[in-house]
Amino acid sequence: MAETVLLNIALVGGGIGGLTAAIALQAQGHEVTVYEQASGYARVGADVNLTPNTVRALDGLGPAVAQGIRAHAARPTFRISRDWDTGLETSRLPMGDAAEQRYGAPQLTIHRADLLGVLAAGLAGDRVRLGQRLRGLREQGQQVELSFEDGSIARHDVVIGADGIHSRVRQSLFGAEQPRFTGVVSFRSVVPTERVRQVPEIEAFTKWWGPNPHSQIVTFPLNQGRDTFVFATTAQDSWTEESWTREGDVHELRSFYRDYHPDARALLEACQSVTKSALYERDPLPQWSRGRVTLLGDACHPMLPFMAQGAGMAIEDAVVLARCLHHADDVPEALRCYAQSRLKRTAEIQIGSRGNQWMKTQGNADWVYAYDAWQVALADPL
Repeated sequence: MAETVLLNIALVGGGIGGLTAAIALQAQGHEVTVYEQASGYARVGADVNLTPNTVRALDGLGPAVAQGIRAHAARPTFRISRDWDTGLETSRLPMGDAAEQRYGAPQLTIHRADLLGVLAAGLAGDRVRLGQRLRGLREQGQQVELSFEDGSIARHDVVIGADGIHSRVRQSLFGAEQPRFTGVVSFRSVVPTERVRQVPEIEAFTKWWGPNPHSQIVTFPLNQGRDTFVFATTAQDSWTEESWTREGDVHELRSFYRDYHPDARALLEACQSVTKSALYERDPLPQWSRGRVTLLGDACHPMLPFMAQGAGMAIEDAVVLARCLHHADDVPEALRCYAQSRLKRTAEIQIGSRGNQWMKTQGNADWVYAYDAWQVALADPL
């Protein structure tokens, strides 16, 4: 086996994908530093749906991560599709033990803050630098120089942009480009499960498919089943708010779904507060890397949440990237290998999420759930 070439690697962005990559690279012996623009990890956001492909990728980071996730997560029993007005069940996929037997891992649902906490605990020492907002970067020979808005400078052998849909690393590589408003807004709420216990199979992941592709309600358990997460989307002509997320109105929320089945309306009646967000997207990027710099997760393939694979694709990216950099004596070639190994899958899921038809009726989930980021064949760099 070739000797491992140890690298000094920067992760710009300390979200789920960035922290996953940092753990995987650290395990190989690389020196890793995560630069996160936020001043701290607040308990913001709500849910992350970890499907079997994602859980299997996280499990490969070691027992501390695998056990930590399970200590916080809920374990949905089924993935169910129901018709918006009749309540008719149109598909049912066994999860839990059945998914673990079929795919090697279950589906788990967890609060984003709990997942970030588990991942941050998996990094040795003071590897996360908070309050570091990237200003720009440039390659200098065998290194990349990063400049931050506080005036500080850092130099690394490799830079990975895991800084989300507004990625400054992406902008430095390929120029400025604004994401598109999709014409869809989402509502999110978390309610105590006891308030919705009367809803059938509340312990399952359930998607209520609406009268058009923009209208839906999705629910699943959180916090080991103590809470239920409610996610709903509807069409909206424009978004003029300065922020992509703001406090919503539960009465407005309920008005959009007043013709839905009583079980679906009962979920919304239980919501006491809600956030409202605009959904944005970009087309799949044809290129992720340039020289010693590459992108990961939403920085290169932001996607709509309709296949519940946004976090999963970032986590898969992180694992495949670490595999490509292992033993790499040619960094640009390793980064091209990574991108070529991931472009087709992420583009298919990005486009499938936009279409919002996956698993509406009974179908084969294997092409999504059976993917193993630790074992999939790596592509030849082009």
